[in-house]
Amino acid sequence: MLEVKNLSVGYPGRTVLEDVSLAVRPGRVLVLLGPNGCGKSTLLRTLPGLLPPLGGEILLDGRSLGNYSPREAARKIAYLPQSRAVPSITARRMVLHGRFPYLSYPRRYRREDHEAVGLALAAAGALDLADRPLPELSGGQRQKVYLALALAQETETILMDEPTTYLDIRNQLETLALLRRLAAEGRGAAAVLHDLCLALAAADDVAVLGEGRLLALGGPEEIYRSGILERVMGVRLDRTAGPGGWRYFCELPEEG
Repeated sequence: MLEVKNLSVGYPGRTVLEDVSLAVRPGRVLVLLGPNGCGKSTLLRTLPGLLPPLGGEILLDGRSLGNYSPREAARKIAYLPQSRAVPSITARRMVLHGRFPYLSYPRRYRREDHEAVGLALAAAGALDLADRPLPELSGGQRQKVYLALALAQETETILMDEPTTYLDIRNQLETLALLRRLAAEGRGAAAVLHDLCLALAAADDVAVLGEGRLLALGGPEEIYRSGILERVMGVRLDRTAGPGGWRYFCELPEEG
C-alpha cells in the first residue's frame, strides 16, 4: 500500500498543496479531482518520488519511500505521466522500457520480459501497434502504448496522470475498465482525471483537491452528496440510474 501522511508538495519556494493524507489501497481505484492548477499532477509526481516532498511522509508497505532504492521503488510503483517524449523507436521497444527495473546492466531482455510486454500491449489495446514507430502514431495510439509501458512494470501500485488524454470515448471507457480490472486483481490504482462523470463511475475513493489542500476524501456517493464538486468545479452535477449503476452528468449552473 502507498500511503501519505500530512504531505506537502510543490517546488522550491512554492508550496502547492499542504497537509494531504490519503492512501492508494490494494484492490481499489483512487481518483484525484479538482480544478486546473490545483496540484493534482504535482501530488501524483511526488507519490513515487519523482518530486521531493516539502513535508510529511510517504510510506510504501509501511516503510518510508526514502528507504527504497529507485530500482526497488520502480518494482512496486509504476507512473504514467501526462506527456512523454516521442523517440524514434517502435511501440514494442518503448514498452520494453517498463522492464528496466528487473534488468541488470548491460540490459539483456529475457523471455519473461518479452512475454510481459506482449501481455501489457494486449491489455492496453495496443498489440496491433507493436511494430509501428512511435512518431507515426496518433496521440491516442501513443497514449495506449504509454499505458502498456506502465503495465509492463508489473507493479502492485500504478499511478496515472490523465490516462484518457487523446482517447476517443470508447477507448476512454476501456481504459477505465482496465483500472477496474487492475483493482480486481488486487492492485492499487490512482488516476488524475478531469471528466467528473467518468471519474465518479470508475472510482472506489475520490480525493477532491483545491485551495491548496485536500478538501474531501470519500467514496463517490459521499462525495456526490456533499456537493463539494459543484462548489469547487463551478458546475451542476446530477445523475440518473442506469443498468450498471449511476450515470453522472454535468452542466453549467443557472444564472441568477
